[in-house]
Amino acid sequence: MSPSWPGWPFSALFSAALATLVLLGAALALACSSGDDDAPAPASPTAATGAVPAGESGIESGYPRFVDAAAGLTVILGTPDLAVGTQRVAFVLSDGQGLVRLPIVNLQASVAGDGADGAATVARFYAFPEGVRGIYVAELRFDRAGEWTLAVGFPLPDGTQGGTSFSVAIAARSLAPAVGDRAPASRNRTLRDAELRELSTGAEPDPALYERTIAEALAERRPLVVVFASPGFCTNALCGPQAEVVSALRERHGERASFIHVDLYENPTAIRSGGLDVAVETPLLAEWGLETSEWTFVIDAGGVVAARFEAFTTEEELEQALIAVLERS
Repeated sequence: MSPSWPGWPFSALFSAALATLVLLGAALALACSSGDDDAPAPASPTAATGAVPAGESGIESGYPRFVDAAAGLTVILGTPDLAVGTQRVAFVLSDGQGLVRLPIVNLQASVAGDGADGAATVARFYAFPEGVRGIYVAELRFDRAGEWTLAVGFPLPDGTQGGTSFSVAIAARSLAPAVGDRAPASRNRTLRDAELRELSTGAEPDPALYERTIAEALAERRPLVVVFASPGFCTNALCGPQAEVVSALRERHGERASFIHVDLYENPTAIRSGGLDVAVETPLLAEWGLETSEWTFVIDAGGVVAARFEAFTTEEELEQALIAVLERS
């Protein structure tokens, strides 16, 4: 699919490669500027929090959705559990024609009402498997708690700047375990407790992801990847085949690390017949402080969280974090 632009058909002459070069230059200019009087006003969040594009059904999932009618852009924040420090920020960007798929966009953070610019960087686009969905990811450092504004910008074919901005709440501490925290020694259900089909809502789950508890894996003192997701009910714009991605990594790195999937729901068999109305969430979500529908953690051999990913993370992004831990082990 070609990148889409608010109010503009995408010109064949404006290739993805050229877009990347222009965006890089714009990002550098943005990073060096002391202020931006023309920055768009923050978009308002919609009343609904279901993070789904138009025409796609989904359940309420806790991801804030911001609509900028003037710019014709919608942002769905995939990482609402943000706190002081360096954070992975992920979001979906769409316009009236669908998903915006530029290779990178500018991202500027500032304290709301302060007027002073914070960190400036670029957010990279990662396509999900099958190419239907995609997400922008960047790292930003927040030096204080409170309300911040994130401004997304990118050049339009006519040379003007497109984009939008939206508000995010930065907490003193995140709800979920942060990088540097010890991972909870949870006792998730395994194949010793139930049949495979009762441990995952997925159609063809990988049995190797259900052989041990998190507590047992931590006691082995080797790197661990834990994914919390519901493979059978990935119905919003921020989730993807995360358990399958973790299974693929297990096939390559299983001799040096452990891999565990915890389904969001305790009763997959009942859900298959009765739907989500009868769903019972796993108590591990509360134990880990998880309030959105997909999380993945990379934990080092000492049981400390080395990387965390709220919303879907691609195999490339997750493997980079895992290899960094394996190299230190």
